[in-house]
Amino acid sequence: MRLLVQRVSSARVEIGGACAGAIGAGLLVLAGFTAGDTLEKVAVLADKCSHLRIFEDDAGKMNRSLLDVGGAALVVSQFTLYGDASHGRRPDFTAAARPEIAEPLYEALLEEFRKQGVETACGRFGAEMRVSLVNEGPVTVLLEK
Repeated sequence: MRLLVQRVSSARVEIGGACAGAIGAGLLVLAGFTAGDTLEKVAVLADKCSHLRIFEDDAGKMNRSLLDVGGAALVVSQFTLYGDASHGRRPDFTAAARPEIAEPLYEALLEEFRKQGVETACGRFGAEMRVSLVNEGPVTVLLEK
């Protein structure tokens, strides 16, 4: 499981020109799954993500988490996080989980964020989406389990 986490002042996802989800300050989380992922891994990474200290404190140091600042999360499924371009110029996506495995894991990830009290918006699994964001910092972190 891979989560590409970006600290944002705002983010939104559109499907077919309509807004499917939007947040103000918080995290844009792009989520990719592989066949060996489990609900336990989902819970661990959701917890790590919401407690990741990448927001500035009063001294300007990255010392506060999403939960500390009361931020929101926009979670978008993205199988291309498992694209392998090490051979040739066309990425190979065979490491990405099949939809029947990935979709329940994605739904579980959304639920884990919500259980922690994080306001959570999302895209739609498998949809063609347009994501826009204002990355603050910029701060981008890859979490993997």
